[in-house]
Amino acid sequence: MRPILTALPFALALSLAACSSQPPATQTSNAPATTASAAPAATKAPQCWNGDRGLFMEVGSTAVISGVEVSCEKTSDGKNAQWMGKKH
Repeated sequence: MRPILTALPFALALSLAACSSQPPATQTSNAPATTASAAPAATKAPQCWNGDRGLFMEVGSTAVISGVEVSCEKTSDGKNAQWMGKKH
């Protein structure tokens, strides 16, 4: 019974490692990489998720979410956006 109990943590760790590893990326064509793929990706403008509509909305847009009127505004760091209630 003891050998099974000592092998169990090893087997669990091995199975978790196998699940978390990803297969290596393969190149489908033999053509050299173009300059477009080597260029850094353009950063996206911050957006707010509207769960009622199921889509992202641009900064500055307004919506009524769950009966509350809100507007999408940038956060203080400028990297993200969040819904803010209307100021009276």
